[in-house]
Amino acid sequence: MSQFSVSRLLDSEIVLVRDVVCSGECRHRSGEECAHATHLVFPYRGIFVRHVGRDDAVAESNQVLLFNPHEGYQVSHPVAGGDACLDLRLSQGILDELAPAELLRKGAASFLIQRRRIDPRAQVLVALLRHSLQRGISEPLEAETLALTLVRRALGERTSHTAGASAGRRKLVDRAKVVMASDLARRWTLAEIASEVGVSPVYLTQVFAQVEAVPLYRYHLRLRLARALDLLGGSDDLTQLGLELGFSSHSHFSAAFRQAYGRTPAEFQRSLNLR
Repeated sequence: MSQFSVSRLLDSEIVLVRDVVCSGECRHRSGEECAHATHLVFPYRGIFVRHVGRDDAVAESNQVLLFNPHEGYQVSHPVAGGDACLDLRLSQGILDELAPAELLRKGAASFLIQRRRIDPRAQVLVALLRHSLQRGISEPLEAETLALTLVRRALGERTSHTAGASAGRRKLVDRAKVVMASDLARRWTLAEIASEVGVSPVYLTQVFAQVEAVPLYRYHLRLRLARALDLLGGSDDLTQLGLELGFSSHSHFSAAFRQAYGRTPAEFQRSLNLR
């Protein structure tokens, strides 16, 4: 049985949107694969690592992964449970218009980087696009507009961020991300995460902020809230959902969600007729 499940949600002249779910059976590096077109992949559940040559990228819900045509890569799953992603493939002309020139190789519509951190608004757009298409409540014109808005925001200079610092510091930060993603509901302490990655708490906070341009605690919070965006489509008990994601109460969960996304979990559900 294939470890992949692929659902085509939208196929138009300018964008193909697919929901890709992987069971994560490949814990170590897979065989080499390559895409045949440029894809923007938005993980919304779970975690995996993408290996391109000597460059590794942890794929989780705070990131968009950029896949270039005919560029070999491998995938591994350091944490059990698999992953799920919203996969967008744009027509070449649309991609040329949306992608900033500084992110592209000269003379080619392929990316110089393999990942970029997205902001909370982009996370909401991922959830809105996926939930609305899966439930058939979004017409093609609306879905195409949402998809283009998502890509523009995910690649924008002011609304996204490319990891900085040296390769060694990025790898350290990636190890911290894997630790946090291994148990999203756990109320991690800084000392625990630092111990897991083998550095001091002070050094970890400094390096994490340098690489990702946000504090480690906020990054972890966004991981938990992005998981909430995924689960709201099937949750009847918002209090229990908040507790399962490590929030101390429904009011704590609702306030954090609203601060990040501009609406409460209940308002998000109502906006898409999820409940």
